[in-house]
Amino acid sequence: MVSNSAYLNIIGLANRAGKCTFGEELIVKEIQSKKSKLVLIASDTGDQTRKKLTDKCVFYNIPFFFVDERETLSQAVGKSGRVAVSIHEQGFAKKLMTLLDENNRG
Repeated sequence: MVSNSAYLNIIGLANRAGKCTFGEELIVKEIQSKKSKLVLIASDTGDQTRKKLTDKCVFYNIPFFFVDERETLSQAVGKSGRVAVSIHEQGFAKKLMTLLDENNRG
């Protein structure tokens, strides 16, 4: 398995740059307003939250990826209990998509 630390570092950078949003309702609002460029969802997110976020992303044509567990995602941003992250800056979103595409190809 490819090391995921590179994409986690980018999430950390994006967060420190103020380009991330957390919280299901805030992320949904960002998706609806097309402010979100990419949504990352923890692999252990509950079914209801997972469905809500993926349905919104599909409807509004926002790319999304399932990533590590919430613990790993939370550590990357230095906040506990994070199950999803919205990236609202195109540069960070592009870099993350490139890294995640490479990881998902195995």
